[in-house]
Amino acid sequence: MAAPLTVVVLAAGGGTRMKSKTMKVLHRVGGRSMIGHVLDAVSAVEPACVCAVVGHQREQVAPHVLDQLGDAVLAVQEEQLGTGHAVRVALEALEKEGRAPEGGSVLVAYGDTPLLQGDTLRAFAANHEAAQAAVSILSGVVAEPTGYGRIVRDGDGEVLAIVEEKDATEEQRAIGEINSGILAFEASFLRECITRLGNDNSKGEYYLTDLVQLARDGGLTVTAYPIDDVWQTEGANDRAQLAALGRELNRRIVTRWMKDGVTVMDPDTTWIDSDVVLAQDVTILPGTQLLGTTVVAEDAVIGPDTTLEDCEVGRGARVVRTHGQLAVVGEEATVGPFSYLRPGTHLGARGKIGAFVETKNAEIGDGAKVPHLSYVGDAEIGEGTNIGAGTIFANYDGVQKHRTKVGRHAKTGSNNTFVAPVEVGDGAGTGAGTVVRRDVPPGALAVSAAQQRNLPGWAQSRRSGTPQAEAAAAAGNGEPSENAQEIGSDPGEAAQS
Repeated sequence: MAAPLTVVVLAAGGGTRMKSKTMKVLHRVGGRSMIGHVLDAVSAVEPACVCAVVGHQREQVAPHVLDQLGDAVLAVQEEQLGTGHAVRVALEALEKEGRAPEGGSVLVAYGDTPLLQGDTLRAFAANHEAAQAAVSILSGVVAEPTGYGRIVRDGDGEVLAIVEEKDATEEQRAIGEINSGILAFEASFLRECITRLGNDNSKGEYYLTDLVQLARDGGLTVTAYPIDDVWQTEGANDRAQLAALGRELNRRIVTRWMKDGVTVMDPDTTWIDSDVVLAQDVTILPGTQLLGTTVVAEDAVIGPDTTLEDCEVGRGARVVRTHGQLAVVGEEATVGPFSYLRPGTHLGARGKIGAFVETKNAEIGDGAKVPHLSYVGDAEIGEGTNIGAGTIFANYDGVQKHRTKVGRHAKTGSNNTFVAPVEVGDGAGTGAGTVVRRDVPPGALAVSAAQQRNLPGWAQSRRSGTPQAEAAAAAGNGEPSENAQEIGSDPGEAAQS
Protein backbone atom coordinates (compact mmCIF):
# COMPACT_ATOMS: atom_id res chain seq x y z
CA MET A 1 0.00 0.00 0.00
CA ALA A 2 1.43 3.35 -1.09
CA ALA A 3 -1.05 5.38 0.98
CA PRO A 4 -1.81 4.90 4.68
CA LEU A 5 -4.57 2.46 5.57
CA THR A 6 -6.86 2.76 8.58
CA VAL A 7 -8.91 -0.27 9.60
CA VAL A 8 -12.18 -0.12 11.52
CA VAL A 9 -13.38 -3.36 13.11
CA LEU A 10 -17.05 -3.41 14.08
CA ALA A 11 -17.64 -5.34 17.31
CA ALA A 12 -20.47 -3.57 19.10
CA GLY A 13 -23.46 -5.79 18.36
CA GLY A 14 -25.14 -7.73 21.12
CA GLY A 15 -25.26 -11.11 19.42
CA THR A 16 -28.47 -12.03 21.21
CA ARG A 17 -28.95 -15.17 19.14
CA MET A 18 -25.85 -16.64 20.78
CA LYS A 19 -27.84 -16.70 24.02
CA SER A 20 -24.66 -16.36 26.01
CA LYS A 21 -23.17 -14.27 28.78
CA THR A 22 -20.06 -14.13 26.60
CA MET A 23 -20.02 -11.42 23.95
CA LYS A 24 -20.47 -12.85 20.45
CA VAL A 25 -17.09 -11.84 19.03
CA LEU A 26 -15.33 -13.43 22.03
CA HIS A 27 -16.64 -16.91 21.29
CA ARG A 28 -13.74 -19.10 20.27
CA VAL A 29 -12.97 -21.14 17.18
CA GLY A 30 -9.62 -22.72 16.42
CA GLY A 31 -8.19 -21.66 19.77
CA ARG A 32 -8.83 -17.94 19.33
CA SER A 33 -11.77 -15.61 19.74
CA MET A 34 -13.54 -14.68 16.52
CA ILE A 35 -12.31 -11.12 16.81
CA GLY A 36 -8.83 -12.44 17.56
CA HIS A 37 -8.78 -14.10 14.13
CA VAL A 38 -9.99 -10.86 12.51
CA LEU A 39 -7.37 -8.75 14.28
CA ASP A 40 -4.69 -11.21 13.16
CA ALA A 41 -5.85 -10.84 9.55
CA VAL A 42 -6.01 -7.07 9.90
CA SER A 43 -2.47 -6.93 11.29
CA ALA A 44 -1.19 -8.64 8.13
CA VAL A 45 -2.21 -5.53 6.16
CA GLU A 46 0.16 -3.43 8.32
CA PRO A 47 -2.36 -0.63 8.86
CA ALA A 48 -1.38 2.78 10.13
CA CYS A 49 -4.13 2.52 12.73
CA VAL A 50 -6.81 0.09 13.89
CA CYS A 51 -10.01 1.27 15.57
CA ALA A 52 -12.35 -1.24 17.21
CA VAL A 53 -15.94 -0.17 17.77
CA VAL A 54 -17.30 -1.73 20.97
CA GLY A 55 -20.70 -1.49 22.60
CA HIS A 56 -22.48 -4.40 24.24
CA GLN A 57 -20.38 -5.97 27.00
CA ARG A 58 -17.50 -3.68 26.17
CA GLU A 59 -15.97 -4.44 29.56
CA GLN A 60 -15.22 -7.88 28.05
CA VAL A 61 -14.36 -6.87 24.51
CA ALA A 62 -12.20 -3.78 25.03
CA PRO A 63 -9.48 -5.43 27.18
CA HIS A 64 -9.40 -8.39 24.80
CA VAL A 65 -8.82 -6.10 21.81
CA LEU A 66 -6.01 -4.27 23.62
CA ASP A 67 -4.41 -7.59 24.57
CA GLN A 68 -4.27 -8.39 20.86
CA LEU A 69 -3.35 -4.90 19.60
CA GLY A 70 -2.06 -2.66 22.33
CA ASP A 71 -2.12 0.49 20.19
CA ALA A 72 -5.66 0.05 18.90
CA VAL A 73 -8.11 2.93 19.34
CA LEU A 74 -11.37 2.01 21.06
CA ALA A 75 -14.62 3.69 20.06
CA VAL A 76 -17.78 3.18 22.09
CA GLN A 77 -21.11 2.93 20.28
CA GLU A 78 -23.57 3.52 23.11
CA GLU A 79 -26.59 2.84 20.89
CA GLN A 80 -26.42 0.36 18.04
CA LEU A 81 -27.91 2.47 15.24
CA GLY A 82 -26.42 0.64 12.28
CA THR A 83 -23.09 0.16 10.55
CA GLY A 84 -22.97 3.69 9.23
CA HIS A 85 -23.42 5.06 12.73
CA ALA A 86 -20.71 2.71 14.04
CA VAL A 87 -18.17 3.96 11.51
CA ARG A 88 -19.09 7.56 12.32
CA VAL A 89 -18.40 6.83 15.99
CA ALA A 90 -15.06 5.32 14.96
CA LEU A 91 -14.05 8.41 12.99
CA GLU A 92 -14.96 10.64 15.92
CA ALA A 93 -12.82 8.52 18.27
CA LEU A 94 -9.88 8.64 15.85
CA GLU A 95 -10.27 12.42 15.59
CA LYS A 96 -10.21 12.73 19.36
CA GLU A 97 -7.01 10.66 19.54
CA GLY A 98 -5.38 12.74 16.82
CA ARG A 99 -5.26 9.74 14.50
CA ALA A 100 -8.02 10.61 12.04
CA PRO A 101 -7.27 9.44 8.50
CA GLU A 102 -6.35 12.57 6.51
CA GLY A 103 -5.64 10.60 3.35
CA GLY A 104 -5.32 7.07 2.12
CA SER A 105 -8.04 4.50 2.68
CA VAL A 106 -10.30 3.23 5.41
CA LEU A 107 -11.17 -0.50 5.45
CA VAL A 108 -14.19 -1.65 7.46
CA ALA A 109 -14.28 -5.27 8.70
CA TYR A 110 -16.43 -7.22 11.14
CA GLY A 111 -15.38 -8.89 14.37
CA ASP A 112 -17.30 -12.12 13.79
CA THR A 113 -15.65 -13.37 10.55
CA PRO A 114 -12.94 -15.71 11.88
CA LEU A 115 -11.94 -17.22 8.52
CA LEU A 116 -10.92 -13.86 7.06
CA GLN A 117 -7.33 -13.96 5.77
CA GLY A 118 -4.70 -11.27 5.71
CA ASP A 119 -3.76 -12.08 2.09
CA THR A 120 -7.35 -11.40 1.04
CA LEU A 121 -7.44 -8.04 2.81
CA ARG A 122 -4.10 -7.04 1.29
CA ALA A 123 -5.29 -7.84 -2.22
CA PHE A 124 -8.62 -6.10 -1.64
CA ALA A 125 -7.00 -2.94 -0.28
CA ALA A 126 -4.44 -2.87 -3.10
CA ASN A 127 -7.20 -3.24 -5.71
CA HIS A 128 -9.16 -0.41 -4.08
CA GLU A 129 -6.12 1.87 -4.14
CA ALA A 130 -5.18 0.98 -7.72
CA ALA A 131 -8.73 1.69 -8.92
CA GLN A 132 -8.72 5.07 -7.14
CA ALA A 133 -12.22 4.16 -6.00
CA ALA A 134 -14.34 6.10 -3.56
CA VAL A 135 -15.93 2.85 -2.40
CA SER A 136 -14.87 -0.77 -2.88
CA ILE A 137 -16.85 -3.83 -1.93
CA LEU A 138 -15.34 -7.20 -1.01
CA SER A 139 -17.80 -9.46 -2.78
CA GLY A 140 -18.27 -13.19 -3.00
CA VAL A 141 -19.34 -15.42 -5.83
CA VAL A 142 -21.70 -18.15 -4.68
CA ALA A 143 -23.95 -20.74 -6.27
CA GLU A 144 -26.81 -20.03 -3.85
CA PRO A 145 -27.06 -16.28 -3.10
CA THR A 146 -30.41 -16.37 -1.29
CA GLY A 147 -30.51 -14.00 1.66
CA TYR A 148 -27.60 -11.81 0.55
CA GLY A 149 -27.44 -8.38 -1.01
CA ARG A 150 -26.53 -8.59 -4.73
CA ILE A 151 -23.82 -6.63 -6.51
CA VAL A 152 -25.43 -5.04 -9.57
CA ARG A 153 -23.08 -4.08 -12.41
CA ASP A 154 -23.64 -2.40 -15.73
CA GLY A 155 -22.69 -3.82 -19.11
CA ASP A 156 -19.09 -2.62 -18.69
CA GLY A 157 -18.76 -4.30 -15.29
CA GLU A 158 -19.02 -1.06 -13.32
CA VAL A 159 -20.74 -1.43 -9.94
CA LEU A 160 -24.07 0.32 -9.91
CA ALA A 161 -25.54 -0.65 -6.58
CA ILE A 162 -25.99 -3.16 -3.79
CA VAL A 163 -29.56 -4.43 -3.89
CA GLU A 164 -30.98 -6.29 -0.92
CA GLU A 165 -32.91 -9.44 -1.76
CA LYS A 166 -36.25 -8.06 -0.60
CA ASP A 167 -35.84 -5.18 -3.04
CA ALA A 168 -34.37 -7.20 -5.93
CA THR A 169 -36.07 -8.03 -9.19
CA GLU A 170 -36.19 -11.62 -10.46
CA GLU A 171 -33.28 -10.85 -12.74
CA GLN A 172 -31.26 -9.37 -9.87
CA ARG A 173 -32.01 -12.33 -7.62
CA ALA A 174 -30.25 -14.54 -10.17
CA ILE A 175 -26.98 -12.63 -9.65
CA GLY A 176 -24.39 -14.82 -7.91
CA GLU A 177 -22.12 -11.98 -6.73
CA ILE A 178 -23.00 -10.97 -3.19
CA ASN A 179 -22.05 -8.25 -0.74
CA SER A 180 -19.85 -9.46 2.13
CA GLY A 181 -20.28 -6.23 4.10
CA ILE A 182 -16.50 -5.65 4.13
CA LEU A 183 -15.87 -2.28 2.49
CA ALA A 184 -13.03 0.08 1.68
CA PHE A 185 -13.35 3.85 1.29
CA GLU A 186 -11.25 6.72 0.14
CA ALA A 187 -10.70 8.49 3.46
CA SER A 188 -11.73 12.01 2.47
CA PHE A 189 -14.91 10.74 0.79
CA LEU A 190 -15.83 8.75 3.91
CA ARG A 191 -15.24 11.64 6.29
CA GLU A 192 -17.31 13.99 4.13
CA CYS A 193 -20.21 11.68 3.33
CA ILE A 194 -20.64 9.67 6.55
CA THR A 195 -22.65 12.57 8.01
CA ARG A 196 -24.98 12.59 5.01
CA LEU A 197 -26.33 9.10 5.66
CA GLY A 198 -30.01 8.96 6.51
CA ASN A 199 -32.03 6.44 8.48
CA ASP A 200 -35.26 6.48 6.51
CA ASN A 201 -35.74 2.74 6.55
CA SER A 202 -37.77 0.13 8.41
CA LYS A 203 -35.17 -0.23 11.18
CA GLY A 204 -34.35 3.44 11.55
CA GLU A 205 -30.65 2.64 11.18
CA TYR A 206 -27.78 4.25 9.27
CA TYR A 207 -26.49 1.80 6.69
CA LEU A 208 -22.88 2.01 5.55
CA THR A 209 -23.81 0.48 2.20
CA ASP A 210 -25.85 3.60 1.38
CA LEU A 211 -22.50 5.27 0.68
CA VAL A 212 -22.38 3.30 -2.56
CA GLN A 213 -25.29 5.30 -3.92
CA LEU A 214 -23.81 8.58 -2.65
CA ALA A 215 -20.59 7.80 -4.52
CA ARG A 216 -22.48 6.92 -7.69
CA ASP A 217 -24.55 10.11 -7.45
CA GLY A 218 -21.31 12.07 -7.19
CA GLY A 219 -19.87 10.42 -10.30
CA LEU A 220 -17.19 8.63 -8.28
CA THR A 221 -15.78 5.16 -8.87
CA VAL A 222 -17.27 2.16 -7.06
CA THR A 223 -15.58 -1.22 -7.47
CA ALA A 224 -16.16 -4.74 -6.23
CA TYR A 225 -13.42 -7.27 -5.62
CA PRO A 226 -14.92 -10.77 -5.92
CA ILE A 227 -13.50 -13.82 -4.16
CA ASP A 228 -14.61 -17.42 -4.54
CA ASP A 229 -13.79 -18.34 -0.94
CA VAL A 230 -16.84 -16.76 0.69
CA TRP A 231 -16.19 -18.66 3.93
CA GLN A 232 -13.79 -15.81 4.68
CA THR A 233 -16.67 -13.37 4.92
CA GLU A 234 -19.10 -15.59 6.81
CA GLY A 235 -20.09 -14.48 10.32
CA ALA A 236 -21.60 -16.39 13.21
CA ASN A 237 -24.90 -15.23 14.67
CA ASP A 238 -25.71 -18.36 16.68
CA ARG A 239 -23.97 -21.43 18.05
CA ALA A 240 -24.84 -23.59 15.05
CA GLN A 241 -23.14 -21.12 12.71
CA LEU A 242 -20.20 -20.91 15.11
CA ALA A 243 -19.80 -24.68 15.00
CA ALA A 244 -19.95 -24.68 11.20
CA LEU A 245 -17.21 -22.05 11.04
CA GLY A 246 -15.17 -24.04 13.52
CA ARG A 247 -15.43 -27.20 11.45
CA GLU A 248 -14.42 -25.39 8.28
CA LEU A 249 -11.51 -23.64 9.98
CA ASN A 250 -10.31 -26.93 11.43
CA ARG A 251 -10.59 -28.64 8.06
CA ARG A 252 -8.35 -25.96 6.57
CA ILE A 253 -5.82 -26.17 9.39
CA VAL A 254 -5.61 -29.97 9.22
CA THR A 255 -5.31 -29.91 5.43
CA ARG A 256 -2.51 -27.35 5.60
CA TRP A 257 -0.52 -29.47 8.04
CA MET A 258 -0.96 -32.58 5.93
CA LYS A 259 0.37 -30.65 2.92
CA ASP A 260 3.33 -29.61 5.08
CA GLY A 261 4.29 -33.21 5.81
CA VAL A 262 2.23 -34.21 8.86
CA THR A 263 0.42 -37.55 8.81
CA VAL A 264 -3.16 -37.26 10.06
CA MET A 265 -4.76 -40.70 10.16
CA ASP A 266 -8.34 -39.43 10.53
CA PRO A 267 -8.86 -35.74 9.70
CA ASP A 268 -12.53 -35.91 10.73
CA THR A 269 -11.65 -36.68 14.37
CA THR A 270 -8.52 -34.51 14.61
CA TRP A 271 -8.73 -30.93 15.90
CA ILE A 272 -5.77 -28.56 15.67
CA ASP A 273 -5.85 -24.97 16.91
CA SER A 274 -4.56 -22.07 14.85
CA ASP A 275 -1.43 -21.45 16.94
CA VAL A 276 -0.25 -25.08 17.11
CA VAL A 277 3.12 -25.80 15.48
CA LEU A 278 3.92 -29.22 13.99
CA ALA A 279 7.14 -30.48 12.43
CA GLN A 280 7.39 -32.71 9.39
CA ASP A 281 6.80 -36.43 9.93
CA VAL A 282 4.66 -35.94 13.01
CA THR A 283 1.92 -38.58 13.10
CA ILE A 284 -1.48 -37.77 14.60
CA LEU A 285 -3.78 -40.70 15.33
CA PRO A 286 -7.61 -40.56 15.53
CA GLY A 287 -9.42 -38.70 18.27
CA THR A 288 -6.63 -36.21 18.95
CA GLN A 289 -6.94 -32.53 19.92
CA LEU A 290 -3.90 -30.27 19.79
CA LEU A 291 -4.87 -27.00 21.42
CA GLY A 292 -3.49 -23.60 22.32
CA THR A 293 0.21 -23.16 21.57
CA THR A 294 1.15 -26.84 21.53
CA VAL A 295 4.40 -27.62 19.67
CA VAL A 296 5.24 -31.13 18.41
CA ALA A 297 8.68 -32.02 17.06
CA GLU A 298 9.50 -34.33 14.16
CA ASP A 299 8.79 -38.07 14.29
CA ALA A 300 6.59 -37.74 17.36
CA VAL A 301 3.38 -39.80 17.43
CA ILE A 302 0.34 -38.34 19.19
CA GLY A 303 -2.83 -40.30 19.95
CA PRO A 304 -5.16 -41.92 19.62
CA ASP A 305 -7.66 -40.22 21.93
CA THR A 306 -5.27 -37.57 23.22
CA THR A 307 -5.75 -33.91 24.18
CA LEU A 308 -2.72 -31.65 24.59
CA GLU A 309 -3.10 -27.97 25.44
CA ASP A 310 -0.11 -25.61 25.50
CA CYS A 311 2.27 -28.57 25.58
CA GLU A 312 5.69 -29.27 24.05
CA VAL A 313 6.45 -32.74 22.68
CA GLY A 314 10.01 -33.63 21.73
CA ARG A 315 11.39 -35.44 18.72
CA GLY A 316 10.37 -39.08 18.46
CA ALA A 317 8.19 -38.99 21.57
CA ARG A 318 5.04 -41.11 21.86
CA VAL A 319 1.93 -39.82 23.66
CA VAL A 320 -1.09 -42.14 23.73
CA ARG A 321 -4.55 -41.67 25.30
CA THR A 322 -3.34 -38.79 27.43
CA HIS A 323 -4.66 -35.45 28.66
CA GLY A 324 -1.96 -32.84 29.06
CA GLN A 325 -1.83 -29.14 29.86
CA LEU A 326 1.24 -26.88 30.09
CA ALA A 327 3.50 -29.91 30.09
CA VAL A 328 6.79 -30.80 28.37
CA VAL A 329 7.56 -34.26 27.01
CA GLY A 330 11.20 -34.86 26.12
CA GLU A 331 12.75 -36.51 23.09
CA GLU A 332 11.90 -40.18 22.63
CA ALA A 333 9.91 -40.19 25.85
CA THR A 334 6.70 -42.19 26.19
CA VAL A 335 3.46 -41.18 27.88
CA GLY A 336 0.30 -43.17 28.49
CA PRO A 337 -2.05 -44.75 28.04
CA PHE A 338 -4.50 -42.97 30.36
CA SER A 339 -2.03 -40.45 31.77
CA TYR A 340 -2.88 -37.00 33.08
CA LEU A 341 -0.13 -34.38 32.71
CA ARG A 342 -1.02 -31.31 34.70
CA PRO A 343 0.74 -27.93 34.48
CA GLY A 344 4.41 -27.93 35.37
CA THR A 345 5.10 -31.50 34.30
CA HIS A 346 8.47 -31.89 32.60
CA LEU A 347 9.44 -35.38 31.40
CA GLY A 348 13.04 -35.78 30.31
CA ALA A 349 14.42 -37.48 27.23
CA ARG A 350 13.66 -41.22 27.02
CA GLY A 351 11.61 -40.96 30.19
CA LYS A 352 8.31 -42.69 30.81
CA ILE A 353 5.00 -41.72 32.36
CA GLY A 354 2.87 -44.83 32.14
CA ALA A 355 -0.67 -46.05 32.53
CA PHE A 356 -2.97 -44.27 34.98
CA VAL A 357 -0.32 -41.85 36.21
CA GLU A 358 -1.09 -38.25 37.20
CA THR A 359 1.69 -35.67 37.41
CA LYS A 360 1.72 -32.04 38.48
CA ASN A 361 4.60 -29.59 38.88
CA ALA A 362 6.98 -32.51 38.50
CA GLU A 363 10.48 -32.68 37.04
CA ILE A 364 11.10 -36.24 35.84
CA GLY A 365 14.67 -36.67 34.63
CA ASP A 366 16.15 -38.22 31.52
CA GLY A 367 15.43 -41.94 31.40
CA ALA A 368 13.38 -41.84 34.61
CA LYS A 369 10.19 -43.88 34.76
CA VAL A 370 6.86 -43.65 36.56
CA PRO A 371 5.25 -46.68 34.92
CA HIS A 372 1.94 -47.40 36.67
CA LEU A 373 -0.90 -46.19 38.85
CA SER A 374 0.87 -43.30 40.60
CA TYR A 375 0.44 -39.66 41.58
CA VAL A 376 3.54 -37.46 41.30
CA GLY A 377 2.93 -33.92 42.53
CA ASP A 378 5.48 -31.24 43.44
CA ALA A 379 8.37 -33.59 42.87
CA GLU A 380 11.79 -33.94 41.34
CA ILE A 381 12.85 -37.37 40.11
CA GLY A 382 16.42 -37.84 39.02
CA GLU A 383 17.93 -39.38 35.92
CA GLY A 384 17.40 -43.12 35.48
CA THR A 385 15.21 -43.53 38.56
CA ASN A 386 12.31 -46.01 38.59
CA ILE A 387 9.22 -45.31 40.69
CA GLY A 388 7.29 -48.41 41.72
CA ALA A 389 3.65 -48.99 40.88
CA GLY A 390 0.98 -47.45 43.08
CA THR A 391 3.22 -44.71 44.49
CA ILE A 392 1.82 -41.51 45.98
CA PHE A 393 3.78 -38.32 46.43
CA ALA A 394 1.83 -36.84 49.36
CA ASN A 395 2.56 -33.17 48.71
CA TYR A 396 -0.17 -31.43 50.72
CA ASP A 397 -0.33 -31.17 54.51
CA GLY A 398 -3.74 -29.52 54.53
CA VAL A 399 -2.30 -26.02 54.54
CA GLN A 400 0.74 -25.91 52.24
CA LYS A 401 2.23 -27.83 49.34
CA HIS A 402 5.65 -29.40 49.86
CA ARG A 403 8.20 -30.90 47.50
CA THR A 404 9.76 -34.36 47.30
CA LYS A 405 13.11 -35.06 45.69
CA VAL A 406 14.21 -38.50 44.55
CA GLY A 407 17.81 -38.73 43.37
CA ARG A 408 19.49 -40.33 40.38
CA HIS A 409 19.19 -44.07 39.66
CA ALA A 410 17.04 -44.72 42.71
CA LYS A 411 14.68 -47.73 42.79
CA THR A 412 11.52 -47.32 44.83
CA GLY A 413 9.14 -50.16 45.69
CA SER A 414 5.47 -50.57 44.89
CA ASN A 415 2.78 -48.88 46.98
CA ASN A 416 5.10 -46.32 48.49
CA THR A 417 3.99 -43.03 49.98
CA PHE A 418 6.45 -40.14 50.09
CA VAL A 419 5.30 -37.67 52.75
CA ALA A 420 6.71 -34.32 51.65
CA PRO A 421 9.00 -32.61 52.31
CA VAL A 422 11.38 -35.54 52.00
CA GLU A 423 14.48 -36.43 49.99
CA VAL A 424 15.65 -39.81 48.73
CA GLY A 425 19.32 -39.86 47.82
CA ASP A 426 21.07 -41.03 44.66
CA GLY A 427 21.09 -44.79 44.25
CA ALA A 428 18.77 -45.33 47.22
CA GLY A 429 15.89 -47.79 47.37
CA THR A 430 12.65 -48.33 49.26
CA GLY A 431 10.77 -51.50 50.10
CA ALA A 432 7.29 -52.34 48.95
CA GLY A 433 4.58 -50.65 51.00
CA THR A 434 7.00 -48.20 52.59
CA VAL A 435 5.82 -44.85 53.93
CA VAL A 436 8.81 -42.52 53.65
CA ARG A 437 8.62 -39.77 56.26
CA ARG A 438 12.35 -39.05 56.69
CA ASP A 439 15.17 -38.47 54.25
CA VAL A 440 16.84 -41.59 52.83
CA PRO A 441 20.63 -41.32 52.46
CA PRO A 442 22.26 -42.16 49.12
CA GLY A 443 22.55 -45.92 48.60
CA ALA A 444 20.37 -46.79 51.61
CA LEU A 445 17.26 -48.99 51.61
CA ALA A 446 14.25 -47.59 53.46
CA VAL A 447 11.58 -49.94 54.82
CA SER A 448 8.76 -49.13 57.17
CA ALA A 449 6.51 -52.23 57.15
CA ALA A 450 6.44 -54.53 60.19
CA GLN A 451 7.74 -58.11 59.87
CA GLN A 452 5.11 -60.41 58.36
CA ARG A 453 3.40 -62.89 60.72
CA ASN A 454 1.38 -65.92 59.52
CA LEU A 455 -1.43 -67.18 61.77
CA PRO A 456 -2.16 -70.82 60.88
CA GLY A 457 -5.80 -71.91 60.97
CA TRP A 458 -7.22 -68.42 60.97
CA ALA A 459 -9.84 -69.20 58.31
CA GLN A 460 -11.06 -72.29 60.18
CA SER A 461 -11.21 -70.38 63.44
CA ARG A 462 -12.77 -67.14 62.34
CA ARG A 463 -14.59 -68.07 59.12
CA SER A 464 -15.99 -71.47 60.02
CA GLY A 465 -18.67 -72.71 57.60
CA THR A 466 -17.71 -70.33 54.79
CA PRO A 467 -16.32 -71.32 51.38
CA GLN A 468 -13.07 -69.76 52.53
CA ALA A 469 -12.79 -72.14 55.48
CA GLU A 470 -13.83 -75.12 53.38
CA ALA A 471 -11.18 -74.30 50.75
CA ALA A 472 -8.56 -73.97 53.47
CA ALA A 473 -9.58 -77.32 55.03
CA ALA A 474 -9.41 -79.04 51.66
CA ALA A 475 -5.92 -77.65 51.18
CA GLY A 476 -4.88 -79.12 54.58
CA ASN A 477 -4.32 -75.95 56.48
CA GLY A 478 -3.98 -77.67 59.89
CA GLU A 479 -5.55 -76.85 63.21
CA PRO A 480 -6.21 -73.28 64.35
CA SER A 481 -3.45 -71.71 66.45
CA GLU A 482 -3.96 -69.91 69.72
CA ASN A 483 -3.00 -66.65 68.02
CA ALA A 484 -5.69 -67.20 65.42
CA GLN A 485 -8.29 -67.41 68.21
CA GLU A 486 -7.12 -64.11 69.63
CA ILE A 487 -7.25 -62.11 66.40
CA GLY A 488 -10.54 -60.36 65.60
CA SER A 489 -12.79 -61.46 62.77
CA ASP A 490 -11.85 -58.61 60.38
CA PRO A 491 -9.17 -59.57 57.85
CA GLY A 492 -7.78 -56.04 58.03
CA GLU A 493 -7.09 -56.50 61.75
CA ALA A 494 -5.16 -59.64 61.05
CA ALA A 495 -3.14 -57.88 58.38
CA GLN A 496 -2.34 -54.98 60.70
CA SER A 497 -1.45 -56.95 63.81
